[in-house]
Amino acid sequence: MEPEISARFNPEVLDRARERYSIAADSIRLLDGFESFMYEFDRPDGRFILRLSHSLRRSPDQIRGEVDWINYLFAGGVNVAQAVLSTRGNLVEPIEDGQGGEFLCTAFTWASGVHMNRNHLCDPMFANYGRLLGRMHALARKYTVPDPAWKRPEWDTPENIPVDKWFPAELSPVLGKYTPLAAHLAALPKDMNSYGMIHQDAHPGNFFVDDQFKITLFDFDDCVYGHFIYDLAMVLFYTSAWDKDPAAFTARFMPVFLDAYRKENQLDPGWLKELPNYMKLREIDLFAQIHSQVPDSENSRDPWTANYMRGRREKIMNDTPFITYDWESLSPYL
Repeated sequence: MEPEISARFNPEVLDRARERYSIAADSIRLLDGFESFMYEFDRPDGRFILRLSHSLRRSPDQIRGEVDWINYLFAGGVNVAQAVLSTRGNLVEPIEDGQGGEFLCTAFTWASGVHMNRNHLCDPMFANYGRLLGRMHALARKYTVPDPAWKRPEWDTPENIPVDKWFPAELSPVLGKYTPLAAHLAALPKDMNSYGMIHQDAHPGNFFVDDQFKITLFDFDDCVYGHFIYDLAMVLFYTSAWDKDPAAFTARFMPVFLDAYRKENQLDPGWLKELPNYMKLREIDLFAQIHSQVPDSENSRDPWTANYMRGRREKIMNDTPFITYDWESLSPYL
């Protein structure tokens, strides 16, 4: 949590948020406070999540665009955690922080299941994962934002990727690798068959899986307009991190995932050649983010962070592929 946002939060803000969603004081529990304050709460009509974001991170209209997109997907049959109305009938409830800003409250239905674990790494889960992304992208091709002010940013805007913030002077050599790659990706065609609203962060930390391997996707806070292949690259980037042999995992995962994806959405197989480029983009910007936020990140107490950062700068500077694979061999599945 950014210190400036954390300093503006107080019990009165939470009390007012509870009132907006008719939440009893003894039925709400804090879950997380990394980018937003996240709470779990119960009411007679079910179990929900309350998110308190702040206008320093997102404008009210940006969040309205996010929740409109979520509910559009839900109405279209995508398994997402639906946004629910406040007692006032609003999807976003602003609460003044007393310092010229606002906490922006939204509530969502509780997603059934648990975070993915190794027991879920099987073909039925892979297929459901692909089907969900495919259905989401098929709907994105038809989506029109109801209010132009709610339009989410493009993937390559400074608002989404704050290059100046993430790449200080000591990372200028890494920025030298990032800049031409980002320029290449920004110049790719942006037609309705390949470009639209994407989740941008559909990794295992942002969905639950139930006993039947059904996936419910949530946390659309980073949704943007981008290439559909970007979403697929993000999926592979993070799921492959579970395996000691990313190439072997790719060979096991991607044929099943892509075959299910194409049953919902048709994407030209020519886009597969951009998978390693978008994974490299994620590799570099994640390195820069962690470098800026976590001191001595290679020795972080978080095992995933330490493992990711160890030797990462050298891999980036040496143009080492994130995964070495024959991407064209996946064409028959897409």
